[in-house]
Amino acid sequence: MTDHSRTGSPPPLRIGGRVLYQWLLTERRRIARRLVELFGREIDAYGRLSDAELIDNISLATEENLRAIAESLRDRRIPPTEVLVGPITASAARRAGEGIPLDAVMAAYNLGMLEVWREMVAHADSGDMADVLAFTELVLGYLQRATTAVAAAYLEERRRIESDEQQRRHTLISALLRGEPYDDPAGRAGFPMPSRFLVLRVRMGAHEDEAQPGMAAAMAAQRKVYRASQRLGPSVLSLLDTTGGIVLVPADEPVDGTALAEALHEATDVETTVAGVLAEPAEVAEAARQAQEVLDLAEVFGRRPGFHRLSDLLLEYQLTRPSPARAELAALLAPLDAHPDVLSTLSLYLRLGLNRRRTASQLHVHPNTVDYRLRRTVSLTGLDPADPTDLQKIGAALVIRASSQSLRT
Repeated sequence: MTDHSRTGSPPPLRIGGRVLYQWLLTERRRIARRLVELFGREIDAYGRLSDAELIDNISLATEENLRAIAESLRDRRIPPTEVLVGPITASAARRAGEGIPLDAVMAAYNLGMLEVWREMVAHADSGDMADVLAFTELVLGYLQRATTAVAAAYLEERRRIESDEQQRRHTLISALLRGEPYDDPAGRAGFPMPSRFLVLRVRMGAHEDEAQPGMAAAMAAQRKVYRASQRLGPSVLSLLDTTGGIVLVPADEPVDGTALAEALHEATDVETTVAGVLAEPAEVAEAARQAQEVLDLAEVFGRRPGFHRLSDLLLEYQLTRPSPARAELAALLAPLDAHPDVLSTLSLYLRLGLNRRRTASQLHVHPNTVDYRLRRTVSLTGLDPADPTDLQKIGAALVIRASSQSLRT
């Protein structure tokens, strides 16, 4: 035990027989959990965050604040601003990037400090008045310094998001997408131009929180875009909104498109479909158009979310090009328009690799029903799915009809 009379340091603050800094260090995790629950109940913007976000991020910053307060109580002085830099200010920057209003962040600090003060003075007696006053002064001083640091970090992140640097990068992306000269925009943006890019078209689904009413939906959408941008990192050029956008990944070294699509999915927690085309900088505009077509085809033909290339959809891509044969191929299955059950069974049968049992299972019918409908295909169209030549025509006709229907809708 430290002999404060010998060291000349003031004795530790005590309330209700407890040494405040020791008690707070011991109890900070429990108190942090309680405060985070309180934030979720009392502050609207925090109430719209997921439990995982509250526990993983807000709770960590709250614990760091409680640790800093405990050290302030131990030393009986307000900590310098640099002590607060780290998880506390990083959490504030994250809140800025995710669209949580600054007034909500400040409300959490004020509410948290009030609750800490209440809990620590709850057992005070008449002999503790001097320590209660000293404790109150330290808490108020800490609150003033912490909120100043947090507000500065929050506003700095907002400025970074909206900065001139970002505008210069957007100008560079726009030049590449329009096929315009890009050397000067790249120099102004300080962006080293690679020999080629992996040009990505990205489509992000809606997060479940975007279905909430009012501001919650907008916050969830902005959080999704922010997390996607953060995951891509500064070496990547991107123009993203709440539904997706375009990403240019430097590809001097091979880029794993599948891993990148999975990383975006993990960062945003939404279904993410990505189409990619390799291109030199001068070819980015055409590559972006082709990537958009590949992305559209992947969705039209029910491909799973993830990464798709032209080589994955060669037949579908070619059959959707203008050609005199397209209309005639599509017309081969026109007799089935009056028999939607036959048409849907035929389409599913082909998608499932000509497996009648799996087709029957997905349609919730007997395999004999599938056989009957396939025989109806023969009688109505003259095309037999069991004949290899006819099967190619059927597959081509289904592709053309699906793409045409997508264009109409």
